[in-house]
Amino acid sequence: MTRWIEAEDAGALLKPGMTVFVAGVTSEPLEILEALENRGEHCAGVRFVSVTIPGINQGDFSALHQDARCTAFFATTGNRRSIADGRTEFIPMHYSSIYRYLERDLKIDAAVMQLSPAGQDGMHSLGISADFAPAVLDKAGFIIGEVNERQPGVQDAPQLPASGLDYAVACERPLATLARADTGDIAVKIGGHVAELVTDGNCIQVGIGAIPDAALAALSDRNDLGIHSGMISDAVMDLARSGNINGCRKSIDRGRVVSGATLGSQELIDWAAEAPQLSVRPVGYTHDSAVIAQIENFVSINSALEIDLFGQINADMLGGRQVSGTGGSVDMMRGAALSPGGKSVVALSSTTGDGKISRIVATLARNAATTALRTDIDYVVTEYGARRIRHLPVMERAAALIEIAHPDFRDSLRAEWSDLNRNS
Repeated sequence: MTRWIEAEDAGALLKPGMTVFVAGVTSEPLEILEALENRGEHCAGVRFVSVTIPGINQGDFSALHQDARCTAFFATTGNRRSIADGRTEFIPMHYSSIYRYLERDLKIDAAVMQLSPAGQDGMHSLGISADFAPAVLDKAGFIIGEVNERQPGVQDAPQLPASGLDYAVACERPLATLARADTGDIAVKIGGHVAELVTDGNCIQVGIGAIPDAALAALSDRNDLGIHSGMISDAVMDLARSGNINGCRKSIDRGRVVSGATLGSQELIDWAAEAPQLSVRPVGYTHDSAVIAQIENFVSINSALEIDLFGQINADMLGGRQVSGTGGSVDMMRGAALSPGGKSVVALSSTTGDGKISRIVATLARNAATTALRTDIDYVVTEYGARRIRHLPVMERAAALIEIAHPDFRDSLRAEWSDLNRNS
């Protein structure tokens, strides 16, 4: 039977030595976390595990108490310092691996997450973001649910029976929102090139940001598109409303918009609450390559910080510092490779914002990790065009990548590549 408590009482349930899962994205239990900030002594000796999203979630649970520990899979503005000084343990993992780690390998003493109010059937919905929470629902020692009146009770989403909720905190607060990205000229050019790779009936996975939004905006003349994605934004809503996205040709989940999380404006939240075609699914489904392999003509669209001439991708480190996380892009790239007619796209601007540094480089720096292997890459897109390099020999793929680098850097890239091969 559920015991209703105040947010301030949640901390007393935690004990030293516990491992506590905290939900992220728009399921982050902010009412409870704010109470823990005020009573940090309850967090002493507690290990917090969460998949926080940069720019959205708090992220630095190590700040709750000097003896609190935190395991993170993304670096955020909140936790980068604590990762650097060792207070937060960063583990590089693909999304699918994080899900399996939570589900199979890690003992979870308590789980804290946001839920919708129970419906007439006595079931709480995980709402508009399932993400990683379902991995721990059946294994957590106890569950504390922040029951938010504003969390939509999405019907086709993972559910938790009231009998499975040990403690509940009532609240009514707005969900986290994210403003639409500004799409400048470069993003629009890149988005146009990406859109040229998408045809009627394709099923798309796409991230969030200026380039993904520009790519989706450029698909307004495509028909019968599908969505199978880790996250959806306002740009997906726009195409669903206009009928461009209807999923009628999907080989599985026909007619459904499948997503692990929903992140955007309040308008998107309101749409998701009522959209009959929305299916919210956990990462164990959205990022499972065996599932994606069943989706014909699957197109994954992701970004990167830099790509080298071997085709190696760095999407999470800058100057030797962890600035993001491995995320789910490689899961999607590998799933696309298994999909009949599938393709994966990595889209990025050719230079940094000031134009001083090329984002296509001869080799990744020695202090940069490789997010995706050269064997994972398929299409690469910049504002200078798109090239498919998956099946190209090493020398030809380098030449193809230089063709879509910024003109100011092409000669130096050729010279560096020549030196590399001369010294090999």
